[in-house]
Amino acid sequence: MTPAQYVQQKAAASGSSFYYAFLFLPAPRRAAITAFYAFCREVDDVVDDTVDATIARTKLAWWKSEVAKAFAGQPTHPVMLALMPMVTDYGIEQRHLQAVIEGCQMDLEQTRYLDFPNLQRYCHLVAGEVGEVAAKIFGQSQAQTTRYAHTLGQALQLTNIIRDVGEDAMRGRIYLPVNELQQFDVKAHEILKRSYSDRFTALMQFQAQRAHRLYDEALALLPQDDRRAQKPGLMMASIYRTLLREIESDKFQVLHQRVHLTPLRKIWLAWKVQALGRM
Repeated sequence: MTPAQYVQQKAAASGSSFYYAFLFLPAPRRAAITAFYAFCREVDDVVDDTVDATIARTKLAWWKSEVAKAFAGQPTHPVMLALMPMVTDYGIEQRHLQAVIEGCQMDLEQTRYLDFPNLQRYCHLVAGEVGEVAAKIFGQSQAQTTRYAHTLGQALQLTNIIRDVGEDAMRGRIYLPVNELQQFDVKAHEILKRSYSDRFTALMQFQAQRAHRLYDEALALLPQDDRRAQKPGLMMASIYRTLLREIESDKFQVLHQRVHLTPLRKIWLAWKVQALGRM
């Protein structure tokens, strides 16, 4: 299997909404974002799939070393072999990849966040930095597009957090800020026991409203000159915001299930942005 085939398989197997946005890109940009996304999946899977935290730390340390070696001209992993030929063309720097690893490492060291500013730091690393690289690959031409990409990345990550509250709790992680749990009088043990209440619904409505504000802020930040190039990001925004609205209409039944959109619906939402320019 070639490095290109490896990253294609890795990206497709994830079933992520991101993959549907990549389908509409020209081949060179699609190859670059697929390789970068495969890197993100590899690193994220270390945390999600490794039961022993010590082994996970060792694997992340290996990835830090692999990234450093790759940028020194000595890649060995198929993902890095696929990605490195494209980093110069798209302005991808070592700091971007190391930031993603640092964000995943936070999942090993921290299972609670005291307040939203603390959670924002995590979102910046695992989603904002990813958004910055993606915007470059998509064809960014305006400096302000970086702010748009970071803001959209936060909105997408908060949507993930809302969707995965129950699943994350089973892994021992609660990303909802502690002071907001206290504000709405929701106890951690209620989430762990998958116990719904009006208090939990109010807490989740508060989280959803914040995510919607970030989507609106991101769209306002995107310069008109970059709107066409950044259509893949707008596709992701459309898919994830539709998912968020589905969760809202379902009264935040996220503790016992993972709400999702069908592949056909994701393709339809992506096509609407591509063909009609509408979200």
